[in-house]
Amino acid sequence: MLHWVLADVDLPDEILEMLNNRCELHILARGGVSDEKFARAQGLLTYGHPIITGAFMDRMPNLKVISNFGVGVDHIDLPAAKQRGIPVGNTPNMLDGATADMTFAMLMVAARNIVIGDRFARSAAFTHYDPRILIGYEVHGTTLGIIGMGNIGRQVARRASGFDMNILYHNRKPDPKAEAELGATYASRNDLLAQSDFVTLNVPLTDETRNMIGRDQLKRMKKTAILVNLARGGVVDHDALAEALENKWIAAAALDVTEPEPLPRDHPLLAMDNAIIAPHLGSATRQTRLAMGQRTVDNLLAGLSGKPLITAVV
Repeated sequence: MLHWVLADVDLPDEILEMLNNRCELHILARGGVSDEKFARAQGLLTYGHPIITGAFMDRMPNLKVISNFGVGVDHIDLPAAKQRGIPVGNTPNMLDGATADMTFAMLMVAARNIVIGDRFARSAAFTHYDPRILIGYEVHGTTLGIIGMGNIGRQVARRASGFDMNILYHNRKPDPKAEAELGATYASRNDLLAQSDFVTLNVPLTDETRNMIGRDQLKRMKKTAILVNLARGGVVDHDALAEALENKWIAAAALDVTEPEPLPRDHPLLAMDNAIIAPHLGSATRQTRLAMGQRTVDNLLAGLSGKPLITAVV
């Protein structure tokens, strides 16, 4: 007998193939998921970061496991899941390299005006080479400030070393191992913001990190600095960031994540040339997404069978 599984949105073919002949899958986004189907559901696969509350879990009295596609689980009420004895799985240590690549890609794109340049090169206004336009900022030999020297932050630091960057980092406490391995220097958050030419955010979204970059922090940064966020949108106060970019408190920002996601179509950030916004592509490589899909399915099947999850959050 197949396990009943709910998923929030349509899943890619690779994951569907992994679930084939193992689960009866029902997609919430299609509608038509009745109370009866909720009651029969034994597994929940979260792919598109839906909000999962305790009340939502209570609609599924037979729920055995929640398997999340991705590392961040700030959209799932973990205490509620723990209280109900429902294990929650995620996919850590699989997207570190891809996300670090994307961090550096966004940093370079913002520094060298690549998005603006692409639009200009495609337009009728580009009639001749003009060395006076779109003057950007060099990356090599500058100072990079990494807020969050976890697995992804370490990978970002390794890439920065290839550009001969001076690396500052901020964590809750110093990390001597990271300093020895990566040549990074611990700094307070305020000192890091004041001294860095580029600031990357590589932290999870928690009560402590929500809106950790607001008006006060942005005003501490260099006017030539560039902010790069590959963490979660809620780590940055977007209204404050729009104000900072409009008033030239900082030079530019590159965001792979926003809150909400997507931003309202009339949000001022969307109209700013010095704001680069990508649609949450940090882990979007074929290799990484395939590995994440496999771990998501493996966690799901383990939970459905009453076995320990391979990577469990609770």
